[in-house]
Amino acid sequence: MQDLGWLGVRCELSPRRQSEHVADYAAAFGELRERGLVYPCYCTRGQIAAVSGERDPDGAALHRGPCVAVGVQETRARLARGEAANWRLDLARAQSQAPSSLAWTEFYEGDAPTRVPAEPQRWGDILLGAKQRPAVYHLAVVVDDALQGVTDVVRGRDLFPSTSMHRLLQTLLDLPAPRYRHHRLVVDADGAKLSKSAKSESLRALRQQGYSAADISAALGFGASTQGKLAVAFS
Repeated sequence: MQDLGWLGVRCELSPRRQSEHVADYAAAFGELRERGLVYPCYCTRGQIAAVSGERDPDGAALHRGPCVAVGVQETRARLARGEAANWRLDLARAQSQAPSSLAWTEFYEGDAPTRVPAEPQRWGDILLGAKQRPAVYHLAVVVDDALQGVTDVVRGRDLFPSTSMHRLLQTLLDLPAPRYRHHRLVVDADGAKLSKSAKSESLRALRQQGYSAADISAALGFGASTQGKLAVAFS
C-alpha cells in the first residue's frame, strides 16, 4: 500500500484480510454442500495427473469426477474416521443449476462492453475446500467481491479464464456479477509476467534506483517522464 501510495494510487478502504473472515467462506461452502454441489476427494495431485490427459487453464491436471484413486466406500470410511478431505465442485451438477447462457460483461482496456460466454467446463471439478486452507481462491474471491460491494473488477489477463468459474459460483450463490476489465501484463525480457514468486524487480526497488512515480506512470502509458526512460514490455 505504501508503494501504491507513492505511485498515486489511493485505497478507499482497508484491505479485507481473508484470514479474518473464515466464517463467510464457510457459510458459502456450507450452502453448496447442503445442495449436494460438492463432494469429498482424497486423490492426490500426482494420482490425478497420472490418469488425466487434460489440463486446466492454469496448467494443472484436470479433475473430472468420480475420484480417480479413492473409491466411494473408502471415502466414506475415511470421512467417518474424521480424516480431513479436500472438497470439489460437482461441475456437472452445478452447471445443471445454472443458465446455459452464462456470461460476463468485459471491457478489456476500453469503454465498450463485450459479452463473453463463460466456460467453467475448462476448469473441471475444482477445489472449493482444502484441508489446510480456510478459503480456496475461486470461492473466496466471489464472496469477497460480493460482501465488499465491488462493482468493477480490474485485473490482469492471466486471470481472464478464472472469470468463467467465478460467474458460475456467483450464480449458484445468488451473488451480484461485477463488470470486468482484464488488462495486459507488464512482462520481463523473456515475456514472463512480473511476480513476487519470481523475485521480479519491485516498485520499491525502482524507487530506490532513482526512478520517480512519473517515470513509472510514463512507462505504463499514463503520462510524461521526468527523468530517464524506463523500458517495459506488455503482453
